[in-house]
Amino acid sequence: MRSDAPTEFKQAAAFRASLRRFHRISEDAARQAGLTPRRHLLLLMIKGAPGGAERSTVSELCERLQLAQSTVTELVQRAEDAGLVRRTQARDDGRIAYLTLTPEGERRLRSVHEHLRPERESLTRILREVEGHRPAGR
Repeated sequence: MRSDAPTEFKQAAAFRASLRRFHRISEDAARQAGLTPRRHLLLLMIKGAPGGAERSTVSELCERLQLAQSTVTELVQRAEDAGLVRRTQARDDGRIAYLTLTPEGERRLRSVHEHLRPERESLTRILREVEGHRPAGR
């Protein structure tokens, strides 16, 4: 075993502990905002869609959330029923529906996001520390 291995394991363990803490705090913050943890992730993935579009399709969400289409479809339907997302048909292809957040969805997502700001900053610091202590050549 290499001499740097104990340090790598220590850093990996610290990082994983920090991720777990972030995950738990995220779930708690979502619940405080009246969202399930999965619904929070759904809203976040729509709002934070690649390219700044702030919209997404079910197919894109399946990929980003790593969930089956049936699961995402049900999640979207429940969020739509709760008044958090809206569906808009694409003008050029009626088979495609874009999902965007409603004002209520925006409000709840922003509440969770603001609550998690210190945790995101902490995770960023920890990741930089882990990356900064990486052995040369990696």
